[in-house]
Amino acid sequence: MATVRAAITQVAWTGEQESMVARHEELAREAAAGGVRVIGFQELFTGPYVGAVQDQRYYHNAEPIPGPTVERFQRLAKQLGLVMILPIHEVAAQGEYYNAAAVVDADGSLLGRYRKHHIPQLPSFWEKFYFRPGNLGYPVFDTAVGRVGVYICYDRHFPEGWRELGLGGAQLVFNPSAAKPGLSNRLWEIEQPAAAAANQYFVAANNRIGQETGEFGADAPRFYGSSYFVDPRGNVVGEVASDDKEELVVRDLDLDEITRARDDWQFYRDRRPETYQRTALG
Repeated sequence: MATVRAAITQVAWTGEQESMVARHEELAREAAAGGVRVIGFQELFTGPYVGAVQDQRYYHNAEPIPGPTVERFQRLAKQLGLVMILPIHEVAAQGEYYNAAAVVDADGSLLGRYRKHHIPQLPSFWEKFYFRPGNLGYPVFDTAVGRVGVYICYDRHFPEGWRELGLGGAQLVFNPSAAKPGLSNRLWEIEQPAAAAANQYFVAANNRIGQETGEFGADAPRFYGSSYFVDPRGNVVGEVASDDKEELVVRDLDLDEITRARDDWQFYRDRRPETYQRTALG
């Protein structure tokens, strides 16, 4: 294997979708110019975090996969030779919406999508109003940089999906999120490192920044950034990003560390899936 330079974004809502898309295009170009080979954007990167309120007009933010935004970034991915993870509000059929992420390879091909499985319904996070639970399983995509998985925001509280991605051969899992201060802070610090260590792969965890008061007023949660990468032993790679500034977080990931960690710890060898009856039965 080899060392892969990877990037994640944390960007504040600009107030309209076209400038949000254009800003991420700029960040992708900046990343590629710096040698990055794979980049993951934040949750619902083209728009505001719609879960802040329950309002049907935000259904119109959704678009198909493939669709205009994904196709736009497919062309850019091919131009830059960059693998891209594109989390967007997906419409699959009339009235059928998902919190999803398209995965585009470095040659511009659309490899597929992941749909968020676990959908919260809490104050400021009214996602069941907008999204159906994911129904495409836990795919792992063969990309130009290795085997990549996606697990979106609230999903991270559920260890079963992390393990599904590990059993699928994931080497790097992107976890785009929209998290606000409060109960989530401690979980943000421990969950992704714990998942990376339990499953021995890299995790890229990025969070939105800012408070979208221009869109939602007092109902807008404040997102605290603090994006980071973590290695297969649960160590944060480099520094954690700021909690209030736009950043392109770039790190070099030694994929050989996956094999070393798995050889040392042997969790996959010593699993006993035939005994996990409650997990299997729900």
